[in-house]
Amino acid sequence: MKLSSIAVAASLVCPIVASVSAQTSSPQAAAPGSQTSTVPVPATKRVTCLATTQSLKGQDKRDQMQLCMAQARLDCLKQAIDQKVVGEPRKDFVKSCVGMESAEQ
Repeated sequence: MKLSSIAVAASLVCPIVASVSAQTSSPQAAAPGSQTSTVPVPATKRVTCLATTQSLKGQDKRDQMQLCMAQARLDCLKQAIDQKVVGEPRKDFVKSCVGMESAEQ
C-alpha cells in the first residue's frame, strides 16, 4: 500500500516540476546591464525522483529512489523504442532522458 501511494506521488510530481521549470524567467528577463545569465535546465526524471524521496530517510529513501529510477529508465527506454532509436544512440538517449549523463562522467 505504501509503495502504490509513493508511485502515485511520483507521477503527480512530474507535471509539477515540469511546469515550475517552464515558468522560470528567461535570460532576457534579467536586469539590463547584468552580466549573469542563467539558462533554464529542463527537469529530468532523476530530479523528479530526488524530489519525491526528499521527505524520506534511511533505507526507505534508498529503496524508493531505486524504484523511481528503475521506472524512469523503463519510461525512457519505451520512449526510445517508440522513436526507433537503436544501438549506442539508444544508450545515450536513455541516459540523457533519465538525467544520468552528468552523474556517470
